[in-house]
Amino acid sequence: MSDKYSKRKLAGSSITTVVSLSLVLFMLGLLGIIVLNTRKLSDNVKENIGFQVILNESAKEVDVEHLTKTLDASRYVKSTEYITKEEAAARLKKDLGEDFISFLGYNPLLSSINVHLKAEYANADSLNWIEKGMLDSKLVKEVVYQKSLVNMINENVKKISLVILIFSGLLMIIALALINNTIRLTIYSKRFIIKTMQLVGATQGFIRRPFVMKGIKHGVYGAIIAIGMLIGFLYVLQKQMPELAELEDPNVLASLFGIVILLGIIISWISTSLAVRKYLRLKSDDLYY
Repeated sequence: MSDKYSKRKLAGSSITTVVSLSLVLFMLGLLGIIVLNTRKLSDNVKENIGFQVILNESAKEVDVEHLTKTLDASRYVKSTEYITKEEAAARLKKDLGEDFISFLGYNPLLSSINVHLKAEYANADSLNWIEKGMLDSKLVKEVVYQKSLVNMINENVKKISLVILIFSGLLMIIALALINNTIRLTIYSKRFIIKTMQLVGATQGFIRRPFVMKGIKHGVYGAIIAIGMLIGFLYVLQKQMPELAELEDPNVLASLFGIVILLGIIISWISTSLAVRKYLRLKSDDLYY
């Protein structure tokens, strides 16, 4: 009867450990997804930042085409869009809802090139030297962009990144503490077995090995469950918000799942080793406290 009770107790503690690990690893994985998507979202926002190159009236089509190709080949440009003065007039007419050309008698707009920057160059410093370089061209009359908007977006991205970083650090500390306490409780229930093995002459490495191997197995099982939960969460999220599917990179997710498994193994290994080491150093009288 006592053997059955002991087995049920051990099985229960193992299940508790695996469940605790899976929940914590799920939260860490979820945090990883949030961090990755936040970075992509911020990059998407930054890549919508750009500037408009207003061309001179005298600019020839061949020269404009060459300038556009040069911009497309630049390291800081993601995409360009050439807009003729006729296309600009048609867009403005649509926005205004009336034909301003008929009223004025001529088209006052100039041809332009809309330039969208790569995320790492979407900042005030980069835009300043890009603007200076563009104004050196005889084809360019003016470079237009909203400096205040650029600064505001970059400041907000920094603030959000800092909040996420602090939250990540706190969650990691809490996660490690929870897993460590759960594993310590499991090892605590086996402290008499550890001490008995030590008294009959077993080495510390011999005693520690089965506990560590079992802890690593628990880490792997917990990580697999956590990955299953993450896949389920992403599936439900995509059903609710299909547009998020564009932000997810299968290679990045695969790497994240690999990190979750690695974290499960490392955390379980370290926590189990430290817990066993503690009880290996205890005196026999201290086992009852």
